Amino acid sequence: MTFVEHPAAGYRKIFETVEELNEPIPAEVTGVMPSWLGGSLLRMGPGLFEVGDEPFYHLFDGQALMHKFDLKSGQVTYYRKFIRTDAYVRAMTENRVVISEFGTAAYPDPCKNIFSRFFTYFRGIEVTDNCLVNIYPIGEDFYAVTETNYITKVDPDSLETLSKVDLCKYLSVNGVTAHPHVDADGAVYNIGNCFGKNMSLAYNIVKIPPAQKDKSDPIEKSQVVVQLPSSERLKPSYMHSFGMTDNYFVFVEQPVKINLLKFLSSWSITGATYMDCFESNDSMGTWFHLATKDPAGYVSSHKFRTSAFNLFHHINTYEDEGFIVVDLCAWKGHDFVYNYLYLANLKQEWEEVKKAAMRAPQPEVRRYVLPLDIHREEQGRNLVSLSYTTATAVLHRDGTIWLEPEVLYSCPRQAFEFPQINYSLCRGKKYSFAYGLGLNHFIPDRIVKLNVQTKETWVWQEEECYPSEPLFVPTPGAAEEDAGVLLSIVVKPGAERPGFLLVLDAMTLTELARAEVSTIIPVTLHGMYKP
Repeated sequence: MTFVEHPAAGYRKIFETVEELNEPIPAEVTGVMPSWLGGSLLRMGPGLFEVGDEPFYHLFDGQALMHKFDLKSGQVTYYRKFIRTDAYVRAMTENRVVISEFGTAAYPDPCKNIFSRFFTYFRGIEVTDNCLVNIYPIGEDFYAVTETNYITKVDPDSLETLSKVDLCKYLSVNGVTAHPHVDADGAVYNIGNCFGKNMSLAYNIVKIPPAQKDKSDPIEKSQVVVQLPSSERLKPSYMHSFGMTDNYFVFVEQPVKINLLKFLSSWSITGATYMDCFESNDSMGTWFHLATKDPAGYVSSHKFRTSAFNLFHHINTYEDEGFIVVDLCAWKGHDFVYNYLYLANLKQEWEEVKKAAMRAPQPEVRRYVLPLDIHREEQGRNLVSLSYTTATAVLHRDGTIWLEPEVLYSCPRQAFEFPQINYSLCRGKKYSFAYGLGLNHFIPDRIVKLNVQTKETWVWQEEECYPSEPLFVPTPGAAEEDAGVLLSIVVKPGAERPGFLLVLDAMTLTELARAEVSTIIPVTLHGMYKP
């Protein structure tokens, strides 16, 4: 893997505020768009990085901007609008940060007198609804999401904000991840943490049923399907995604913890942020929890452990010959990766960006294998008998099973992240290909295809270009797993038309077409393709 330098620091442009558009603007298309490709690429990310003279400090604080590239018979348009969340509307009205974000604290209005300020502090926590992370369908509707209990219903055509939904009204969760799984029938599964009886803490896997025949809202019929225990009573682990096969859920409990007492106390008295409430448990390592899907139940007999790592994105999880194979993007150690994603860090000169990344946890794509059949007498030897992996699982005397991974991809300070697969064909199935965004010292500068069986890689890269998560769209009716295209929004700061939609052949990573617009597009995190 060649290292590409970014001495001009053009990546700074993807962390700068932009205006929304009044109407879709036409893109200039070069190359040939596949004739079957017609639909919308929807993406979420931060678009407003300061309010008045108050900056947002963290990558996950900027206000939610929704982007859309429309593809219709070879023509492409680009459109974007800010989501009218409470966080955004109130910030715009008062010209300051009103609701605390992930890494930016909101302070009370300096114009109010001391008594009203005092009461504001004790009114409890105002949770942000800044839904900048992802967008996904529930039933026939579309929701922009972050990781709190608020999700925002949006119109995928006009990009209008429709309504704010509080999941706490329907489910016993404090929030859910931005990465749900969708079953073939359209049911949506997700995971969140919750307080149980006598302040005990647990993780709940929830199910939102598919679109209802009577047109009622599926969210109203959502339910908790299974509860997983937390290894620490008042400190849930941070979670961003989970694994799901046809018959199992896999939840990885990592050593990055949310200190709930800190969260509840510091927040109400001093201006605190979500980031202030994270801490790392340097002795617990990482636990894998298993639950059955139907009927749902926690598999308490299987206790899987491994050394400490941070986890944000699962790639795929599947069953094979009595084993569960879990492929994921790991960051070694217990130091929290988000500590390195403050905007001041990401907008430094290139040499400084590199220095900071040297201190951060190192990325690796890993495969863990969990045996389902465990017998007491097999202590001390490797239980994994799959011929194609070097991952191991060893039963210890205390009943825990120690896992060692197979490394599928590793390159110092070069991450394979924001992974995607041919989801409709391969979710929960044995598969060959993953597509990811290449992070070079945390700066996104290439798109990578990884064969998880042979470890072969393909790369798309272009000078001074900053791509985003590549979304896979399958060729209609094709049998091959990688027959299709990858769609990525790319920013080329110095160019006459600095933002473009890139269309790559997913088999070879060669460019088929690009649709360029004469506006810069800030960083986007996740999104979806709507045919």
